[in-house]
Amino acid sequence: MRLSWAAALWGILCLGVPTAFAAGATLDRDPDWQRSRKELSEGKNAEAQELLARLAQKYPAEPDVHLFVAIAALRARDPQGASAEIEKTLALDPNHVEARTLRGWIEMEIKRDYNAAAADYAKVVEQKPDLAAAHNNMGVALKKKGEAEKAAASFKRAIDLKPGYSEALTNLGWVYADQNNWGEARAEFEQALKANPNDEGALYGLAEAQRMARDYSGAEGTLKRLIARAPNFVYWLEWGQVKLVHYWWVLLLTAGLVYLNSRYQRSRRSEYGGADGKKA
Repeated sequence: MRLSWAAALWGILCLGVPTAFAAGATLDRDPDWQRSRKELSEGKNAEAQELLARLAQKYPAEPDVHLFVAIAALRARDPQGASAEIEKTLALDPNHVEARTLRGWIEMEIKRDYNAAAADYAKVVEQKPDLAAAHNNMGVALKKKGEAEKAAASFKRAIDLKPGYSEALTNLGWVYADQNNWGEARAEFEQALKANPNDEGALYGLAEAQRMARDYSGAEGTLKRLIARAPNFVYWLEWGQVKLVHYWWVLLLTAGLVYLNSRYQRSRRSEYGGADGKKA
């Protein structure tokens, strides 16, 4: 399941805001720097862009300023402008983890260049081997490249580093689902939902796993939870299909029982031969 641009960028933004990156002392004391990040985190993108443009002119050698200009550009649906700012960030600091992560996301989700994305994520893993999110990102790129086993290993490493990591659990579940290993997939989706009951990817995956196991009642209930969370037309359609199949099986079972009962009654009448129940 793909995250929306807003959700994905919020994740990247949250990674950086609390640490204040490695901003220089002068920049860190600038009130516009504090305000720009606050505006960006609150969704006030136009206001943030205005502040960040001013900061980029004032501090052209600060990589973090260019990174936040890139994030604001992406939120404004300007991937080309974002890419240009990321390149400025990496030119100033080739080991900038957040910039490389964001470039990997653009390569993967916008440019569909999975090899380039995997290369960037591999560099992040090398720099931050204990960062669970880095291994999860690597796994996503590998899965999109078609390297399922390597992707599963990356997701498992992310989960080892961060037990209960719902996103990695969900991603691992989808690797198993793609391999038609629905039992393992279901177990991962259920674990993901224990950690995050609102994980849409896990809910959808669990519904699919339940349907594959012919647990139509369970799939119907899971899809209801998903629709309550995200009333998407596709989810409504799938819920309707599951409900139809569910009741189709009920009708078939009922018809079968009626048929067997009628055969049994005919057999009894044939054996006893009389309407009064006495043998002939």
